[in-house]
Amino acid sequence: MFCKLSPTLSLVVALALTTPGNLAGADNWAHWRGPTGNGAATSGNPPTHWSDTENVKWKVPIPGRGSGSPVIWDDRVFVVTAVTVGAGTPPAPPAPQNRNQFQRGSAPGIPNLDFQVLCFDRQTGQQLWKQTAVTAIPHQETHATNGFASASPCTDSSHVYAHFGSRGLYCYTMDGELKWKRDDFGKMITRSGFGEGSSPTLHGDMILVPWDHEGDSALYALAKSTGETIWKTERDEPSCWATPLVIDVDGQKQVVMNGQTCARSYDLKSGEELWRCGGQTTRPVASAVAGDGLVFVGSGYQGSFLGAFRPDGRGDIEGTDRVVWTTNRDTPDIASPLLSGGRLYFHKGKSANLTCLDAATGKPYYQAVRLPGISRTYASPMAAGGHVYLTGRSGTTVVIKDDPTLQIVASNSLGETVDATPAPSGDELFIRGENHLFCIAN
Repeated sequence: MFCKLSPTLSLVVALALTTPGNLAGADNWAHWRGPTGNGAATSGNPPTHWSDTENVKWKVPIPGRGSGSPVIWDDRVFVVTAVTVGAGTPPAPPAPQNRNQFQRGSAPGIPNLDFQVLCFDRQTGQQLWKQTAVTAIPHQETHATNGFASASPCTDSSHVYAHFGSRGLYCYTMDGELKWKRDDFGKMITRSGFGEGSSPTLHGDMILVPWDHEGDSALYALAKSTGETIWKTERDEPSCWATPLVIDVDGQKQVVMNGQTCARSYDLKSGEELWRCGGQTTRPVASAVAGDGLVFVGSGYQGSFLGAFRPDGRGDIEGTDRVVWTTNRDTPDIASPLLSGGRLYFHKGKSANLTCLDAATGKPYYQAVRLPGISRTYASPMAAGGHVYLTGRSGTTVVIKDDPTLQIVASNSLGETVDATPAPSGDELFIRGENHLFCIAN
């Protein structure tokens, strides 16, 4: 099952995560993967028990549809959504070889949508402002379980950035004033009409925008103050929904990206490719995580692969000692893995079957264990306050101990679909459901 390709970790370089959330205060959750880039909070103790009425500090309706996760800075909570405002046009029938199971009948029309950014007061849930970035009819359909506002926003102390894919990237002040926009990336054509959803990543003065699709794929680095292109690197990759991860390796910043052809790393300053490794599966979605000298990249659709890489290699590292271990069993598909306490947590495919590995060796603490009350997962695992939060599409979140042994603490339901990853901030938990935004607090 496990391919142990390196006998020792003694040569592992010191690697510290420097993801966008590191710009935030300890309790801010400025990016959908949090302050470490790994899905783990660095402080706070959110509740472990709640229901649609118990420990709900506030609950507000969210118009339209979207699965982007909420982000939090100080007293403000931001979400994105796409709201139907009128009839659109029916999509062109997809070619037979590109049809998925939701498109074999007559495809529904694509509506005219307002792509919106919403800001709420953290304490009360009161809406502070709403901005419509653009009104548009998408050029391509999306998967039946995916909307048109699936990328999570990101924020720092002065601005919030909302990425609506083919509809553009929009930068607002914290008070909702549009500072700049970029709507010239083109039209993304995704595999089988699955839709768009890769989230951007903030780091330093840059915002990184992934652009993998069935056309000309690329990774962009933009100046976050103006939106101007700093560099653009072409990628020999088809559709991929992963989000970039920024790491530091011996003082050099790298950008790690998943991909169907290869996992790859790029120099943050120049966009030059540094290393790559094949072995991934088709249609990758899960984002990379990193820590303790290793980078972990995996995928689980039409195959199964997860690898641990030393990021100080150069060129093609497949088959070298820069690949520390791999596994081809029970790896994640839609949900990204969680790295916390030296352990990797991930779901098998889209199921609730949970695996926990020793991140250094790849050896399992437990493997493909079914979680009660969850059958399908899109939200990624998240850790805070010594617990791991595992959320299913049913709206049920199973809370377990952040521990090598599986210890279920609670099972909580909000009574509506949840596809977005919950966002902890301090002693509160923010959950974006299908119809509402919830603030969970004791």
